[in-house]
Amino acid sequence: MSASGGRKAIVAALLANTGIAVSKFVGFLITRSSSMLAESVHSVADAGNQGLLLLGQQQAARKADADHPFGYGRARFFWSFVVAVVLFALGSLFALYEGIAKLRSPHDIESVPVAIGILTLAILLETYSFRTAIVEANHVRHDEGWVSFIRHAKSPELPVVLLEDAGALLGLILALMGVGLALITGDPMWDALGTLSIGVLLGAISIVLAVEMRSLLIGEGASPADSALIHATIENTTDVRRLIHVKTLYLGPDELMVAAKVEVAAAVVTSADVAAVINDTEARIRDAVPTARVIYLEPDVYHS
Repeated sequence: MSASGGRKAIVAALLANTGIAVSKFVGFLITRSSSMLAESVHSVADAGNQGLLLLGQQQAARKADADHPFGYGRARFFWSFVVAVVLFALGSLFALYEGIAKLRSPHDIESVPVAIGILTLAILLETYSFRTAIVEANHVRHDEGWVSFIRHAKSPELPVVLLEDAGALLGLILALMGVGLALITGDPMWDALGTLSIGVLLGAISIVLAVEMRSLLIGEGASPADSALIHATIENTTDVRRLIHVKTLYLGPDELMVAAKVEVAAAVVTSADVAAVINDTEARIRDAVPTARVIYLEPDVYHS
């Protein structure tokens, strides 16, 4: 996946979350609802997270240099991991703190219609952002299920935005339910419980994101489908007698490194002929798997 689709989803989420954060803070100042405050901080954190994702894309575009000969592609993985940490620290922990404080010292919500109106507006804006992320994800997801896409996507931005937007929508619904139940029952405890639910939800999402981004940071190889293509391409290349072994590693979301040892046919005797076989094999691999941009093939002799 190119960064363009992810960037479009990030910008849509950034604009939506900025507008939502401002409206929620105004709503909190009017209503004094803890759910509204928790959601305000959540939206500020989300807007900041989109800024971090854009920063990651900008840094990843830097050219390779002596200190980073394989480029800066993993910057996108790093900043996506930071997003997971920020979402947990500023979103989940703050919401849990506010919910517990409200349970200990409950107070009635002021101007409930204002709170409901702002939360409804926020749901509409967040739905727009979520829909944009879904459309962009569908361009690269194809027939893959959503869980599998989030778990196996090498480009981190779309899974991050998708989970953030889904969490934001569910959080808004929980906040709306908390405010509504507090209004119906006259018991502000429901507002506090809504805030706690938001904290638990954000914590769960941040943990999922952290686990997936950690895997990318440590280093993931090619997908089973791409691995099979690479194996088949090498083994079916003219004058390649045998693939001895191969290893792959993503240097960035759009850049796969392939390192392999191959045994060339006995008829290939000169160094020029060996080099031609290696070059032909590399070209075939790039045609089969376009993300395989860094390839190292070493001719060797197979020993059983």
